[in-house]
Amino acid sequence: QVQLVESGGGLVQAGGSLRLSCAASGRTFSNYAMGWFRQAPGKEREFVSFINWGGASTYYADSVKGRFTISRDNAKNTLYLQMNGLKPEDTAVYYCARTHTPVVTTTPGQYDYWGQGTQVTVSS
Repeated sequence: QVQLVESGGGLVQAGGSLRLSCAASGRTFSNYAMGWFRQAPGKEREFVSFINWGGASTYYADSVKGRFTISRDNAKNTLYLQMNGLKPEDTAVYYCARTHTPVVTTTPGQYDYWGQGTQVTVSS
């Protein structure tokens, strides 16, 4: 059983930065691609970023490209999302998730394990 635990969310002013972490249990973290999603109140869960198993391949939603950076440390079983230049529209609960597909996928249904989420609130 895989467990994913996000941390690092909080309240920040527009233009500020936050770094989210996602700690994974188990010894298979490095075998799988990972992703970040977010969900704002009243909206559907949306894709934010993807990283392949080794970290060499990444992909971003247009809304965060150039501001967010996804990375991973397989030795520490941890996934990261560095968020800079935050905007009020980035306010959401952020989730990390594991996918069983090795290539870029933005579809939530392609991810089989999810964390509980961490709240990010950006004030204007």
